[in-house]
Amino acid sequence: MVYAVVRAGGRQEKVEVGTILTVDRVKADDKGNIDLAPVLLVDGDKITSAASELANVTVTAEVLDDLRGPKVIIQKFKNKTGYKKRQGFRAELTRVKITKIA
Repeated sequence: MVYAVVRAGGRQEKVEVGTILTVDRVKADDKGNIDLAPVLLVDGDKITSAASELANVTVTAEVLDDLRGPKVIIQKFKNKTGYKKRQGFRAELTRVKITKIA
């Protein structure tokens, strides 16, 4: 079993070939692929975590689509002063499928 832990959008995710992952919005190359930075690689009994060895490892993902996350409502209120503020936020996300770990 081969899997990797990759850095994606400020988080670390465990991925295998075929894993579908939702990350912060990333720009794909002209073929619709992106490269993710590996932090750890497990290949059977062999575990690789040294930065010099991980420099040779590539984790390639295919961009499936761009989407937006659920709406988050931010409300601020101060008692007795008449101060109210309401703000909304929707995260820009990208759904990717891991195609190769080499």
